[in-house]
Amino acid sequence: MTETAREKLMRILSDPANLPAATRHLGYELSDIDPETSRVEAWFTAKPDFLNPNGSVQGGIVTAFLDEAMSLSIFVATHMKAAVPTLEMKTSFLRPLMTGRARCVGETLRLGRTVGFTEGRLYNEDGVLCATASATAAIRPFEENTPGSDAG
Repeated sequence: MTETAREKLMRILSDPANLPAATRHLGYELSDIDPETSRVEAWFTAKPDFLNPNGSVQGGIVTAFLDEAMSLSIFVATHMKAAVPTLEMKTSFLRPLMTGRARCVGETLRLGRTVGFTEGRLYNEDGVLCATASATAAIRPFEENTPGSDAG
């Protein structure tokens, strides 16, 4: 049986050996991916270590969860042929996120030659929307990411 594009992406992007240490530290677990729409769904673990003095997950960690899902969406949209560093990002905090699992959905809205636009939504484990974000990412084909290039 031939592996589908979705199955291949799930295999590659779920393998801990292919993930940066920071992504693993966030408790990342890819749960769904649509290669045709570049929609990504991932779960993260909101650990007690991530709490602020108010007892909710610190905003930078919430933003990191969203950034991971949105960046992955754009990475999939480029067919994994480009680095996609975030140029700017806006996060709106709607409700506090507490410890436990959190589901994040990232979607690419528009992909240009040099820039991509994405949105993300973060839900707590009960399905309550806690934060949203939008971001702009640079599209840097891997061929350009060589020492001495201005793409670094």
